[in-house]
Amino acid sequence: MSMTMTQKILSRHAKKESCAPGDLILASLDLLLGNDITTPPAIDIFEKSGFDRVFDNEKIALVPDHFAPNKDIKSAAQCKRMREFARKQNIKYYYEQGQEGMGVEHVILPDNGLVKPGDLIIGADSHTCTYGALGAFSTGVGSTDLACAMASGQTWFKVPEAIRVNLTGKLPRYVAGKDVILYLIGRIGVDGALYRSLEFTGEGVKELFMADRLTICNMAIECGAKNGIFPVDEITLSYLSEKIPGGYQSAPEWLFPDEDAVYEKTVDIDLSSIRPMVAFPHLPSNTKEIGSFPKIEIDQVVIGSCTNGRIEDMRKAASILSGRKVKEGIRAIILPGSQRVYKQCLKEGLLEVFVDSGCVVSAPTCGPCLGGYMGVLAEGEKCVSTTNRNFVGRMGHKGSEVYLTGVEVAAASSVLGYIADPALLEKEGEA
Repeated sequence: MSMTMTQKILSRHAKKESCAPGDLILASLDLLLGNDITTPPAIDIFEKSGFDRVFDNEKIALVPDHFAPNKDIKSAAQCKRMREFARKQNIKYYYEQGQEGMGVEHVILPDNGLVKPGDLIIGADSHTCTYGALGAFSTGVGSTDLACAMASGQTWFKVPEAIRVNLTGKLPRYVAGKDVILYLIGRIGVDGALYRSLEFTGEGVKELFMADRLTICNMAIECGAKNGIFPVDEITLSYLSEKIPGGYQSAPEWLFPDEDAVYEKTVDIDLSSIRPMVAFPHLPSNTKEIGSFPKIEIDQVVIGSCTNGRIEDMRKAASILSGRKVKEGIRAIILPGSQRVYKQCLKEGLLEVFVDSGCVVSAPTCGPCLGGYMGVLAEGEKCVSTTNRNFVGRMGHKGSEVYLTGVEVAAASSVLGYIADPALLEKEGEA
């Protein structure tokens, strides 16, 4: 039978010739991910269930990134619990803060060469769907599922229906992957792809760099999708050849979708028609085009996270901030997504640009995104953020507001003090 990319990956890992939407399958896993919030309870379940060894110490990645560097005593205890488990189990891909290759989980796994086309990956974090940008099936699970998978190397899936997102055209200036996914979520709603696979196709795919694709797949969960996935092309292979030791030449022949694959529906998007997008509180689907709403003054800007913390994002922020100052009274926080990104920022002089403009530069951490630390909002405060969620109380007090944008809108907003089109800075007087 004909199959989509997702169905091919699932059937192969379940050792089946084919599978169809709604099938329940038991599939073998290529990689498991846990962080400092989700791994400690998984360890408790693992040990209480009588397991003493993980199925494969080279197929598990543990990353202390949410409340690390340790925010308080409780977070220190969580990290210690995970650290001791990693040592006991001899987990190969345990990343300690400050070490080479460390950073925010969904930035470092692709960057460290742990993700390959056709892989089947689960993570105890909802944004594990990021890795579909590289032609993998990846999805989030709970701590109980992670515990059982660490012991067995397998987990159950219900094969999802698929929605084809057909991309055409080219991105305008100041429009990137973040705007594409916000546009899509705004169009179909937060449950518009509920337990569906979002499969991105069309001529427009080649106009999206890897950073764009990673951002788009990262936020697939924000419209309810089980996963997001891109086809493997020259852009994918070029990225992988730089990340995987010994290089990477070609994707598996079986991975590509059949020409007559069945999709529940097709969503057509002309990239050239998209403008910089803003997701208003308190849903990622509450989107508006920049300039279509009255001036909204802000208190804080956050640039970084697993959604927009890559070197490409840092360069975009620096291009806006160079020679300019963050407006007095605005807090601007920059979070490079990994030690590698941080080091590259240092080499390129981007950190100096950020500091000279009046930004706070943080160690790689998820802290502000979930209201953990390093940017918690007080009642009534408004924040422009390049993160992926803006739910009630997401970044602090339930009376605060989070507006999701791309990097250049966020950077321009920090300079002007309100949610702003970066094109405004090109005008005389920067007004």
